Amino acid sequence: MENNTKATDFKGNVRRLIKGLKPYRIQIIVISICSVFSVIFTIIGPKVLGNATTEIYEGVLKKIDGTGGINFDALYNILIIILVLYIVSFIFNFLKGILMARINQRYIKNLRTEVVSKISRLPISYFDKKTNGEVLSLINNDIDVINTNLSVCATEIISCVVAVVGIFAMMASINFTLTLITLIILPFSIVISGVIMKKSEHHFSSRQESLAKVNSEVEEVLKGHNIIKAFSREDKIINDFCKICDEESNHVRKSQFLAGIMEPIMAFVSNISYIVIAIIGGMNVIKGKMTVGEIQSFITYTKNFTSPISDLASILGEVGRMVAASERIFQFLDEKEEEQSETIRLAGVQGNVEFKNVEFGYEEDSKIINNFSLNVKKGMKVAIVGETGSGKTTLVKLLMRFYDVSDGEILIDGVNINKYSREDLRRNFGMVLQDTWLFSDTICENLRYGNLNAVDEEVINASKKALADEFIRKLPEGYETIMNEELTNLSDGQKQLLTIARAILRNPQVLILDEATSSVDTRTEELISKAMDNLMEGRTSFIIAHRLSTIKNADLIIVLKDGKIVESGTHSELLNNKDVYANIYNSQFLI
Repeated sequence: MENNTKATDFKGNVRRLIKGLKPYRIQIIVISICSVFSVIFTIIGPKVLGNATTEIYEGVLKKIDGTGGINFDALYNILIIILVLYIVSFIFNFLKGILMARINQRYIKNLRTEVVSKISRLPISYFDKKTNGEVLSLINNDIDVINTNLSVCATEIISCVVAVVGIFAMMASINFTLTLITLIILPFSIVISGVIMKKSEHHFSSRQESLAKVNSEVEEVLKGHNIIKAFSREDKIINDFCKICDEESNHVRKSQFLAGIMEPIMAFVSNISYIVIAIIGGMNVIKGKMTVGEIQSFITYTKNFTSPISDLASILGEVGRMVAASERIFQFLDEKEEEQSETIRLAGVQGNVEFKNVEFGYEEDSKIINNFSLNVKKGMKVAIVGETGSGKTTLVKLLMRFYDVSDGEILIDGVNINKYSREDLRRNFGMVLQDTWLFSDTICENLRYGNLNAVDEEVINASKKALADEFIRKLPEGYETIMNEELTNLSDGQKQLLTIARAILRNPQVLILDEATSSVDTRTEELISKAMDNLMEGRTSFIIAHRLSTIKNADLIIVLKDGKIVESGTHSELLNNKDVYANIYNSQFLI
């Protein structure tokens, strides 16, 4: 995992985040207007409230002097005005919150959809380099960070800026000299915020990366808990996990400390300003230069003046965290996708397959397939045999275009497969892997995954051909039995039979079996082999097998070594040669 400690392109990521909000620009304009009016009506309140204080103060003095009393009618009118101001402010703020919540959820929905869609367009090689936990962290943690902070940052930044400008205007209208004194303290707030922001940015980025490591570790532990228990490695897993958690905790502690320290520091600066204004303002009241209500309003504005600055500093800290998360998402979205090279439509496949001088390596300096050539006619049953690492599965991956060849070409019915779209190509293949993949749903829906339009009768017929119908009907709910998350309610052999039935239901023109019978017992293996003979009749078939009993009837058996064909022929021909294949076969069956 790349260990980027900070966002490498802060401005670029912010611009990209804003660009994603472009479809909602009209709503954002309305939100901005609501934010402005909400703040304006709020900041007018203290000045009007100061008038009420002045009215009460002067009324009390008149009553003491015996010249009059409190003008309750004037006081009542002032309080009505204040109530209206705050109600109107609430309405604008309420509208702003509703609109921003809708925009935020639509934006996040589109972002999640874009990330998930990107997964389907990425080449297999990307997932060879990344763990599932890292990708899951993007969808869960990083997008959640944006979800949590986007609406706050987008609306509160506007509110804070308007509040600062508005409060400054109200303060200046009361007493310009005191306003200048307040402004002297402002640079200290800005400098402090800038320093803390710069310090916290790389910790927020590291925090997200550490969290991805935690998720990756948890996923691996959950998937391999049986192996962990079998080897009694619980203590090692716990120790390794604690180290990762300690690293994540360290970044969380530092980022939260720096983000949290802004508010008390800004409050301290605000209190200093409050004390200075209270002393000088009190002297002005004594001299008759200000009213009691004005000094009360000014003190309220003084306290509120640093509050939006403090909030803005805190928001900027969250912006740093959000940008760090967005950078990881944007880097994922910018990953190179599978090239779409479709020029002709693949229809009416006959099943003639030819490898011409194919070369391939997962790394540029390490070739796995070397100058490989093979011509397979329609309906042939070809078995691929060889030691582990000889390139058997790699050939199948090239045929399915999970990877593209480094040199040479693969032809389907005489046409280079690079001219077909991958979707078109794979639609004509049926594939059964050594590792089964089934999801938590009914058995019927798992089988129908091979052909979404298949009716129940077709599903049952496919199960019968794969010899799975008998054990399915013995299950509590038959074909409607729900497979649990870890598929522990089925044996490995039964799961493999289901994947074979799924491939049968697809009714492919080309069939690929990669150790498809490796998880079944010998008797079931024999039955499946017979069923497969019927299934593969008239279809081009590629069978990768270590257990050679399953390929005796193959039309052609090729033996690979270091990505090259070292021997080829039928089962009887290769045994008579008494070479590589014969040695492998005899090692399995002769005592």
